[in-house]
Order: sequence, then C-alpha cells, then structure tokens
Amino acid sequence: MATGKISKSSVNKLRPGEKDEFLWDEDLHGFGVKVTRAGRIVYLAQYRIGGRKSPTRRVTLGEHGKLTPAEARVEARKVLGKAALMEDVAETRAKLRRQGTVSDVADRYLKEHVARHNKPSTQAEAGRIVEKRIRPDLGKLKIQALTRAKAKEWHQEMRDSPYEANRALAYLSKMMSLAADEWELIPNNPCRGLKRFPEKKRERFLTEEELTELGKALSRCEKSSAVPETFSGALRLLSITGCRMSEILNLRWEDVDNDLSALRLADAKTGPRVVPLAGAAQKLLRKLDRTDGWVFPAIKHDLPMSRHAFHHYWTRVKNESALSNIRPHDLRHTAGTYAAQAGFNAFHVRDYLGHRSLAMSGRYVERSADPIRATADSVGTRIANALEGKQAGRVIGLKQRRKPSGKKP
Repeated sequence: MATGKISKSSVNKLRPGEKDEFLWDEDLHGFGVKVTRAGRIVYLAQYRIGGRKSPTRRVTLGEHGKLTPAEARVEARKVLGKAALMEDVAETRAKLRRQGTVSDVADRYLKEHVARHNKPSTQAEAGRIVEKRIRPDLGKLKIQALTRAKAKEWHQEMRDSPYEANRALAYLSKMMSLAADEWELIPNNPCRGLKRFPEKKRERFLTEEELTELGKALSRCEKSSAVPETFSGALRLLSITGCRMSEILNLRWEDVDNDLSALRLADAKTGPRVVPLAGAAQKLLRKLDRTDGWVFPAIKHDLPMSRHAFHHYWTRVKNESALSNIRPHDLRHTAGTYAAQAGFNAFHVRDYLGHRSLAMSGRYVERSADPIRATADSVGTRIANALEGKQAGRVIGLKQRRKPSGKKP
C-alpha cells in the first residue's frame, strides 16, 4: 500500500494499472486517493467504527478536478472526525440511497391519504399541484435531502403566483408531515412553519350590464359551436344558483328532485345541503338530456365535466366578451351580492349560498325552505334575465325608515 503526501503534483503523477491503485496520505491517516483502471481519480476517506476487528468503511469524497487535494483533505477531516465520534457516514449515505424520493412520497400521499380522506374536487387539485409544481421541481430529490432551505427556495421561485405557491407549499407540507409523523421516513417536516405569501382577497361581482355582456358572448359561442351545450347549461346554472363549481360539475340527476324544485347535495363542501331552485333554473334543467347519470357529463359520458374543461370553455366565452377580469367564482359573489341588495338578511344569504356556520357546530337544524326559496327565486330570476339581456325589474329592498323632516307637526 503506497503512502506519501497527497498533493497536486503527487496526484498528477498517478497512472492507471491493471487494477485500482491507491495512495494514502502520510499525514492524515485514512485520507487517500484512488486511480481506477479507466484512469478516473477519486479522493477517499477510510475508517473503522469501533476497534481493529470492526470492518473497514470507505467513503468517496469526490473526483479529482472537481475537488483539489486541499479541498478533499478538508472533507476527509470532516468524515474522519465524525467516525471518531462513532458517526458512520458510509451507513448514512447507504440509508439515503435506499430512501425514497419526494416523488415516491407524493405517490403514497395521493394513494393512501388523498384518495381515502379528501373529496373528489380536492383529489383533483392535489393531483394537479403534485404533477405541475412538486414532481417536476422536487420529485427526484431524496426526502432526506429536502431541507428547509431548499423548500423555502422552491416556494420563493413561485412568488409571481402567490396563491398557487401557497397551495403547493401546503400540499408539500402535508406530504412531509405524513412522512415524518405517520410513516416515520424522516425525523421532521422541513416545511413546517415556512411563511406563506400574503394573498389579496378578491371580491368581484358582475353588474347587470356585465351579466348581459356575458350572456351575449355565451350565445355567440353557442351559435358558432365554440362551446358545447353541457358547458352552457353548467355556466347558466352556476350563475343562477350561486353554487360552487364543484357542486354543479359533480351534479347527478339523482341529486335533483323529481319536480326540479331543489338540488339535494349529499357531499357539499360544508356537508349535506338543499339548494332550492328558482323558476329560471327549473326551466334550464327541463331542457337537458337525462340519458346520462351526470347532469353535465364530459364528452365521455362516464365522467362529469372536469374543471379543466370548464375553464377551457370559460376562457373562450370571456375572450368573446369585453370582460377581461372575471372568474367563474365571481358568479357566486354576484349571487350573494344580489341577495343582500334585495334585502335578505345574513341568515338567508348564508343558507342560500351554503356557507359554514359556527353556530350550527356540525348539527343540521331543519328549517322552513320558503324564505330561502324566495331568495333563490329573486336572485335567480334577476341573473337569468340579465344573461338573456332582458330588462330586469327594480330590486325591492327592505323598507327604510323615513328620516324626520325636522318640521313640527
């Protein structure tokens, strides 16, 4: 076994032979350099954990050219120092090689957690985030190599899309939390406590003039076959009812009362709820084909229309109109705003839109549907008329108390 001073000149003199040749440093015991039969030169650290009878462990520090002899010596000191403290760097690296990647954890997260515990809309969104944001950027990393600093850097790179960045970080954090706390693959979640970007809440509702413009653009798209009838129906029902997109797209005919008076949603975001239907909504549903189980089926009729497809057609309608800054969710804000403008109180609006109520504490209390039906009919008719370009009637609000004139009677 050759020994000598490992330096730039001594390393440059090394030549390949019939087998791997080694040069061990005379000053730092355990620091060596190897030249393979192919002529590749690498730096090594060799040590034992325990006494002389313990097996020899060897760690590759790096390739000559990428590391200088001086840099390799520094790395060797680190490894040999850890070995003196009974820390086996070779074993740690071996565990890391056997360890799964972030992509592996993502697969397990989608299969064992999301598919079992989340609703279809959440499943679709989690899958989209994993495929678009997590797997391309972090998928090949070993989970032990996903440090807090790396996760923060990844999040910062998405700063131009703060909402999307925060959702992606939330899903990644949940994955890593499961990997640490339940699956015991890593000691802790590196994403825990990372600061999210501030998000500006956007409350936008459409005026009757804007609804008319949207309705005209939708009609033009229908006539040119730019959008299918299923999308048109979904968009109109979404507008009239103020429902969430997931509630409309995942709607089955079995969820619709036989007389079309209400939707009975067993799995809405806030739990089961009944959505009374305005006359305009009933008229719309009567025109739809009932040969499929889904009210708004995809092209392949064994599935409902996807959010992706809806947004694709929505973009066509929006581009056809003069409205550039509207989103589908703005239609829900519009319904809630019109209900409030009509004079209905907060309890009516809450039940009309299916908002979560802390007072209910998870219990569902039977209520009379008549006030809510009135809300649905008033708002639905107003929106349907605006979409059709009809003259809407004046909104009748709550009767206001007349201010005193100041004159004596």
